[in-house]
Amino acid sequence: MAGKPEPAGLQLRLIAAERLRGVLDGQPFQPLNAGEVPDSRDRAVGNRLITTALRYQGPLNAVIEELLDRGLPKKGGSFEAVLRLSLGQLLFLPELGAHSALFLAVEALKADPKARHLTGLMNAALRRAQANSARLFDFPEDLLFPSDLRAGWVEAYGAEAVERFGQALRDGAPLDLTLRDTDPELMAGLNAEPMVFDSVRVMSRDRPVEALPGYAEGRWWVQDTAAALPARLLQLPAGARVGDFCAAPGGKTAQLVKAGYRVTALDSEGSRLDRLRSNLARLGYAAEIVEGDAASYEPAEKFDGLLLDAPCSATGTFRRHPEVIWHRDEKDIRGRAGLQRKLLRQAAQCLNPGGVLIYCVCSLEAAEGEAQAAWVEAHLPELQRFPIAADELDRFGPALTALGEVRTHPGLALADMPPGGVDGFFIARFRRR
Repeated sequence: MAGKPEPAGLQLRLIAAERLRGVLDGQPFQPLNAGEVPDSRDRAVGNRLITTALRYQGPLNAVIEELLDRGLPKKGGSFEAVLRLSLGQLLFLPELGAHSALFLAVEALKADPKARHLTGLMNAALRRAQANSARLFDFPEDLLFPSDLRAGWVEAYGAEAVERFGQALRDGAPLDLTLRDTDPELMAGLNAEPMVFDSVRVMSRDRPVEALPGYAEGRWWVQDTAAALPARLLQLPAGARVGDFCAAPGGKTAQLVKAGYRVTALDSEGSRLDRLRSNLARLGYAAEIVEGDAASYEPAEKFDGLLLDAPCSATGTFRRHPEVIWHRDEKDIRGRAGLQRKLLRQAAQCLNPGGVLIYCVCSLEAAEGEAQAAWVEAHLPELQRFPIAADELDRFGPALTALGEVRTHPGLALADMPPGGVDGFFIARFRRR
């Protein structure tokens, strides 16, 4: 007799739970791909379930604490990941159906030998959540971010801006592109609106990135509008020799090539450089690509300009990577700040006299941004501040600080721009004496 058919949606739930479980253990979130989930609609649902669980991790922590008197089981296999996916669906994705949230949660635990003894606990917890869904949905906004992180942001940016951070976390990030060439027909096909310079925002899409007009022809690349600012601020003549340190996956490298510079792209990870090569090949761009450590790299010929997009906490990317806000603490940020100073010291030695250094991080933490610029001024006498001017930023003028640095964040009010905000970035510019 044939076995009982597997419930529809169970495999997707199992795959999504495994991915979420890895993120909860500290791995960066990587969206489900076509090799894992061939059907694009299923893949979209799976990614939506995972990102919802991550965007609402703080509120779900409070919900789980209320539902489970004894807390999460210590040896529960996939229990926590399945529970978070199902609570996220019940409370924040009701259009996907309450019944499937409960049913697939229990079926997913039955498929896990380490969790199948917890099906009763799962069923009871989810039914309690369903009965109290209206109250649980109406959670305090301060639960969206870890308390220490939120307090620091309120001090740095103000309570009103941090409220907008919360909405940005809920909404996620829109799709921004940097164009290789500007063409009204391409813009119309992309349903894109201009942001600043050659950055545009896709206002709505129902296709994967790879299926959008111009992708195969290499006419654009994905890049948040704030992330596209640093490379524009070198302001060097065409033909200048420019280094891009910590270059992968290559968005800024592409900008530098487009500007007409002779570019050396440096990164320490071969797999990331493979992705950079692939991206440049699609765009039809060429650069010297070097695998090496930016903390000790010595070029055969020094650079006229150098872009250092330093490794950082990446808290400014929480709209697309909500897990980062729960993976970072003060100790982690201090460690990254120490590495950034090593990179800055070495970068200064790689510049010709008069050479320009752009330092940038996709972090909202002053310890990785403003404090690092002050450290350069105090400890690297060979570098002097080269303030950025408002007319170099177009509509990003409100991001300019009194010291001539750039500080963007998801709550930044930018006039006459499409809605959706931008990532958090810090940019400082220096010149070698």
